[in-house]
Amino acid sequence: MLNLTWSKIDNFDILQPIRIWLNGIEINNPQIAHLLCRFIPVQCPFARDIYLFGQKIAHIPPLCKLNPLYEQVIGLRFRALCYLADVCGEDVGSYC
Repeated sequence: MLNLTWSKIDNFDILQPIRIWLNGIEINNPQIAHLLCRFIPVQCPFARDIYLFGQKIAHIPPLCKLNPLYEQVIGLRFRALCYLADVCGEDVGSYC
């Protein structure tokens, strides 16, 4: 008989394989590094203020932190920037 306790269910993380895969991606191609730096934004672009008749009625906070893979995606962008700066010797100021 299968005995599942709540502690075992609470520790289950369905996204763990994706996190491991994203953390394990090695950047070794300048074209891929440039592509990642262009498509992964520096700042969370989702924060908005909602106005009605000139009055602010609501604020939508940045939702990036709600993304369960946010840290891994930002880490991937950082590794791409480091590759371009350290290995390729390129100026990455345009991506900051």
